[in-house]
Amino acid sequence: MTRSVQALAYARPSSLESSQVGPSLGLETSGGLTPRGAEAHPRFFAGFLSDPRTAARGLLVVADVAAARYYQRTLPASLDPVVTGNGDRLRFESFSGCCGVYARLDVLQEGLDGRETGHGTTNVDVNPPLREALSRITADDPLHLRVGPEEMAVTTLDGPVVEKKVPLPDRWLRGFAEAQVASAGFDLRAELTAAQAVAFLRSLPRSPSSGRAAQGARWVLASGGSLRPTTRAVPGAVCLPGPERLVALQRVLRDATALRVYGPVADGAAAASAWEVVLPGMRLTLTLSPDSSRGFSGEGGVLEALATDDAAADAELVSVLLAWEPRIEPASLAEQSGLGVERVRAALTRLGTAGRVGYDLADAAYFHRELPYDADRAERHNPRLVAARRLVGEGAVSLDGARATVASGDRRYQVRESGSAFTCTCQWWADYRGRRGPCKHALAVRMVRRGATVAGGVR
Repeated sequence: MTRSVQALAYARPSSLESSQVGPSLGLETSGGLTPRGAEAHPRFFAGFLSDPRTAARGLLVVADVAAARYYQRTLPASLDPVVTGNGDRLRFESFSGCCGVYARLDVLQEGLDGRETGHGTTNVDVNPPLREALSRITADDPLHLRVGPEEMAVTTLDGPVVEKKVPLPDRWLRGFAEAQVASAGFDLRAELTAAQAVAFLRSLPRSPSSGRAAQGARWVLASGGSLRPTTRAVPGAVCLPGPERLVALQRVLRDATALRVYGPVADGAAAASAWEVVLPGMRLTLTLSPDSSRGFSGEGGVLEALATDDAAADAELVSVLLAWEPRIEPASLAEQSGLGVERVRAALTRLGTAGRVGYDLADAAYFHRELPYDADRAERHNPRLVAARRLVGEGAVSLDGARATVASGDRRYQVRESGSAFTCTCQWWADYRGRRGPCKHALAVRMVRRGATVAGGVR
């Protein structure tokens, strides 16, 4: 697994302290982009939380996921959450160390009582003493929140006094993009009341099953105002792989008003799903990969967009039009950019590989953020895409109408095109049938076909 090192430099540790206005939660920031450009310690918000206890617990859930590995648990995992100011809300995000769980806490406008929320993205320090202090918040006394340095300190910081160097796997970076692509294909499948949500979530196992028990129900279906397990992917069912990965939500159950469950159309194959707890002035969402041992990074949902030359140029154009909006409408971007809606969606997918857009299920809309990652780097470290480009460069693809032959090593693979879909005679296709994105042979054929079309003067 390829890793880089993410250096997070904070002016001071985040803390929960007493102040003239009562308890004050100061979240320190480390680098980030804002409308003014790059800033060492951006400041996004200063004001009060409408529901301090719930916000504290929601933030702890995001921190729990950042520090967790649900697969290969003996390996270390920890990365400070990312926070984005979208003008009317704050979004706290994290990924588990195994890339299988994506967490996001949206503190909405009604959950914030202060000046207008700023715009931009940065990491925030969530250290062990702060976690302990947050866990002790039991009352709803006024709690002041500051995201970023104190106003008086903004111009007097001499340098970081806290520095964290975190190994950052490339697959963790790709996971942000894959989770966004998967979520964009979800629909609401069930909505439970607070009491029903509590009963269901508390019935889940707290640790992974083993042996025959691990072969139990992997699907749930809305029934009688609750969710019941089913052994088959019947219409309306939602996949629940690794149910112990939802245990983190139990921190916020006493404050929940509803639980919404999202997923794709059930087709019999294991699939990702999203579990959104509705809280006063907030939403907390966990998105699960299709299997506990399978991170989002290998799902292949971004490969089609990365393989198009159009998407690279389109992404540059679309990125200029983004302004940390809480809702990005592809139709509006299409009108502004002069591109078709599908090309805008492909451009947004490519921007997602650099962490520049996410997807909000409750709003059914993309949102803008800026992570300090490189889209080209994500592309370079995507094995199927790298292999496909190599096949094209070697002249391994021979076209014959709707069919193509791809020479790879000492074998020849047959790729057939049907509409916008491809089939292949390789083992990857036999195993996944396109459910984890195209194989390298289909990608190579698509690149060659597109190149031949462009060379022929047709776009």
